[in-house]
Amino acid sequence: MSDWNNIQHQQKAICDKLKIDWIPVDINAMIAFNESLLLDILPINGLRHPKTDNIDGWYLWSGGEIPQDDNNFFKPIHVGHLIEQRPIVLKYLGLPAGWRFQIDDNGYEDIWFDKSILNI
Repeated sequence: MSDWNNIQHQQKAICDKLKIDWIPVDINAMIAFNESLLLDILPINGLRHPKTDNIDGWYLWSGGEIPQDDNNFFKPIHVGHLIEQRPIVLKYLGLPAGWRFQIDDNGYEDIWFDKSILNI
């Protein structure tokens, strides 16, 4: 499980750089994703709502904005599956609720706080 320890170290480093608390996500936690995340669609987006009973709060997708008229846009996935399928997102999953990120495969990275996602 040294890969997961390395990922957690990367998560802590991002949070330290931003001077925010690291809120770890469990490798077995369920998060929400859209299948676009597994394709070569950019940018990659993530946002963290407060945790609910069955979802850790993370929503991940690729491309543009989340369609407002598609109630089935997100599907559940265990965090551990992303180690093989989309590892680039894992280092951001220690951000607290209210934080968002947008990245691409070429080094672009934007991380910001969005108070509005705390109220959903």
